[in-house]
Order: sequence, then structure tokens, then C-alpha cells
Amino acid sequence: MTHLLAASAPVWVGRGLREGFFMFWETLWPIVLGFGLSGAVQAFVSHEEMQRALGDHRPAAVARASVFGMVSSSCSYAATAMAKSLFAKGADFISALVFMFASTNLVIELGIVLVILMGWQFAAAEFLGGPIMIILLVAFGGVVLRPALVDAARQRLRGGTRAGGHDHQAMSGVSDERQAELEAEPWAEKLTSKAAWSDAASYTMADLIMLRREMLIGYVVAGFLAVLVPTHVWNDVFLRGHGAWTTLENALVGPIIAFVSFVCSIGNVPLAAALWKGGISFGGVISFVFADLIAAPLVLIYRKYYGGRLTLRLVLLFWAVMAGAGVIVEGIFSGLDLVPHHRRTRIVSTAFHWNYTTFLNIAFLGLFALLYWLYRNRERFGGGSGYAFDPVCGMQVRTADAPAHRMQERATVYFCSDRCAERFDANPSRHTRSGLRPEGMQEPATPGPPAVAAIDPVCGMTVDRASAPAHRRRGGTDYWFCSPGCAESFEADAADGAADGAAETPPHRHH
Repeated sequence: MTHLLAASAPVWVGRGLREGFFMFWETLWPIVLGFGLSGAVQAFVSHEEMQRALGDHRPAAVARASVFGMVSSSCSYAATAMAKSLFAKGADFISALVFMFASTNLVIELGIVLVILMGWQFAAAEFLGGPIMIILLVAFGGVVLRPALVDAARQRLRGGTRAGGHDHQAMSGVSDERQAELEAEPWAEKLTSKAAWSDAASYTMADLIMLRREMLIGYVVAGFLAVLVPTHVWNDVFLRGHGAWTTLENALVGPIIAFVSFVCSIGNVPLAAALWKGGISFGGVISFVFADLIAAPLVLIYRKYYGGRLTLRLVLLFWAVMAGAGVIVEGIFSGLDLVPHHRRTRIVSTAFHWNYTTFLNIAFLGLFALLYWLYRNRERFGGGSGYAFDPVCGMQVRTADAPAHRMQERATVYFCSDRCAERFDANPSRHTRSGLRPEGMQEPATPGPPAVAAIDPVCGMTVDRASAPAHRRRGGTDYWFCSPGCAESFEADAADGAADGAAETPPHRHH
């Protein structure tokens, strides 16, 4: 028996990983779209513009947030990242949540999958229930989500702090000065600027790097649960044959199943179809589909974004709103005699098919490759000022206050921590590509001694670039200063300051 179990274990592991991969494949293009849009919003949209569009949760702002959500990504992970970006930029928190709800419940792709797997009634219920959820969210969100907690979450995001000690501003590689320049540029210029798009790509990659662990856990666990847990186990937690109590209990339990199943986005529809076939109520299925925003990996992301206290209130609010919408939708459909009597299901096979998903995935993989190329080459285009890559972990580091740096091949290598520096010291060649400088190195201006010093163009004092108290860029050239006072003098009299420091400015850019 033990030998039999040992022999079958690799088979079950393979099936679980395969299931998780195809769940990821079904949501790949929305993930790229959503995170790409999130990066563009963070880079291009100013706080003032966001506050004008979504600065409150009155009907007009809620309607705009709903429309923005409907035309964006349908992936729960991407919608979550996008809502965070809107909120950090100045959108009202409830309006940002409305965007997230619309993005995951009022999109055409979800309707198509529901029609294919479960029937048109479920697609219609989804598009009816989406606005109902939004109304409930707006009505009760202001009561549950205390302003003090919301304000603290906004400061948390703007300050860049994340669980684990990572600074999101450093991860994105876009300095405060550069961000101010981006927001001030006319839209026509930044939409056609490689430098601006390289900064937007940096935000996209920073979000993906920050959430990669939660996303990986989510898809892997969802795949294993789909393979190892029989459908009847999920069905056994639902009441049957108790009239209104069945409707209420099924609607309340549906979101709980969504939480523990780790399945979100379009990936929860196959499990919803299996639950429907197993006998749960129409409203229970609908509330389960609605609950893709409280799958366990997403709750971990909320905690990382907004803190534990606000996340707890968010989850309870979402649960109540999703369950309530499920009950209301079942009541409406029962009154109109639209609840299906035949419980059919057809689960999508875990295999590649030449359908619209595959073609979109191929196209968006090309888009992702372009974003990655912009991200890796942003220094060439004028983005990423004052930042470098840690060659060990790949994280971006602010060179002015990097925890550690080393000299290697006449260049400076910056690290996010002493631990990464020690790993680099143990085997430098491992982190250096043959014929190329290490990813974190700052290329020297000319052959000879490493160029780590600069001349303050105001007072003429020599300063170390890595620890200079102030740094400015003007006309494509970087300047370092011995103090914020000299930097302010430089800004007040830019022409004279640039002329004084021009002779000392290296011809090659250093970040």
C-alpha cells in the first residue's frame, strides 16, 4: 500500500501543477493587461486628475469607476493592483473598490465563460448582480470602512511601505522628482516618450515582483485543491431542501468556499459549475462566483497593501455584499421563473486550444516582453534616475541610500541588503553575465579609476554620488550636491549653476 501511494504521488503532483498552470493560462492576458494599465496609471495620472474623476463616491464618480472597471482587466490580481493604484493616486477608496468589483464581475469575458459552462441564466445573473453589489458596497462601505483606517492605508501606500520591509518606490525605480516631471508633462508628450513608458513599465514590474509569491501560491494551491478535493466535499457543506434557509445558508457559505479554495478570476467558474451540478442553490452559485475577490491569496495582498485592520473590515464587507447580492439575485430570478431546472455542466479540459484565449495570450506575451525590455533599458531612455539593479535578487535599489555597494570591474554595484552583498562576494562571476556588466553596476564614464565622485556645481565641493545629500537632473545631465541648500540654489539659478558645473560633469550618465 505504501509503495502504491509513493508511486501515485508524482502523478497527483503533476496533475495539480498542470491544473494550476492552465488556470494561470486562462487568466494570463488579463494579468498582463491589468498590471500594464496599473503601471501607466501610476506613472502618468496625477493626483489632481484622479481626484477630479474619482475623488468621491457620489453617483457620477461611481458610474465612472464602473465603466473604467468594465473596460479593464477581468483578472482579480490585476484588478486589485489597479484599484490600489487608483486609490494611491487620490481616488476615493470606495470608488476604487467599485472599480475592482466592476472589473471582475461586469466584463464580457466572464459572461462568455459562464454561458459556455453553465448557461445564459448565470451570465445574466452575473451582470444583474454586479450593479447590485456595487450599490450595496457604496451604501454600507462608508459605515464599515472608517475614515481613519482609510487615511492610514493611503499614507501607507504613498509612503511606499509594504509588509516585509520593501520600499515600493525603490522597487519601481521612479524617484519623487521624476514622478513629478512625468505628471507635469503634457499627455501627448508622455504617451509618445520611451522614457515615460519605461517608467510605467518599471511600476508594472515592481507590482509583479511584489505580488509574485501570492500569485504563485494562489495558482498552485488552487490546482492541487481542484485535483485532490472531490466535488462532493465542497457540496456537503451546503444545506438542501430547507426553502429560504437553504438560499440564505448557500449564499453565505459560497464566499467561504471561494476563500478556502484559493480560486479567483475566471478560474472559479469551473468549480462553480461543479458546485451547481452537485446541488447547491442558484444564489449560492452566484455568491460564490462574486466572491473571487476574497480568495485567500487576494486577502494576503489586501493586507500587504492596506494593513491588517482595514483588510479585516474589507473582507467582512465583501462577504456580506456578495452573499446579499446572491440572495437578491436568486429572489429576482425565482420570481421571473428563470432559475434553470436542468443542472448541466461542462468543465474545460486542461489542454491547449487554438481559441481566443490562446491568441490573446500570445499577443499579450509580446506586450509583456516589450514592457520588460523597456524596464531593463530605462536608463538608456532617461528613466529610472538614481536607481540601479541589485544583481543578486533583481530588486531595484536607490543608489543614494543603498544598504551596501561594491566596486567591480571599474564600476559600482549596489545591493538592497548586506545579505545580497555577501552572496555577491561569495561568487561574483555567478551574478555577472559573460561579456556584460552585472545588472546592478553603474557603468563608468571613461576607462581608468571608477567614477564615484562628482563636483557640486554650486560650491565646487567634491561629493560621493552614492551618498550625496541631493541630486538633480537638468537637460539630460545629472548633478550631485553637498547639501539640499546647494541644490535649491542650483534650481533658483539653473543656468549659472549648470555653466559652473559643466566642465566637471561626466559625459556619460550615472544613476
